[in-house]
Amino acid sequence: MTAGLDPIIHAPKRLAAMALLAHAHDADFKFLRERLQVSDSDLSKQMSTLAEAGYVSVSKRGRGRASVTTYRITKVGRAAYQDHRRALENLLSGSNAMTDAEGRPS
Repeated sequence: MTAGLDPIIHAPKRLAAMALLAHAHDADFKFLRERLQVSDSDLSKQMSTLAEAGYVSVSKRGRGRASVTTYRITKVGRAAYQDHRRALENLLSGSNAMTDAEGRPS
């Protein structure tokens, strides 16, 4: 019943970040932190997990307090996000419901 759900994306904060990035060219750290309403350390941890999976790319400009970290969804990340969305939609619509031998929900 959970086939297709990506455990990396499924965590609520990472899912929300991927949803934002899927609809933007890129997003900086401050924008994501404010939209997701999380602490700096929490956002850093969540985005590091997505980056390690290859789902987002990270670019940094500047040094010290003037530095800006920007995130962009990758092709791999976009495909994983779309697959995860489809799996969620199937789950929520009941498409993956267990059926008995005659095709009735069990």
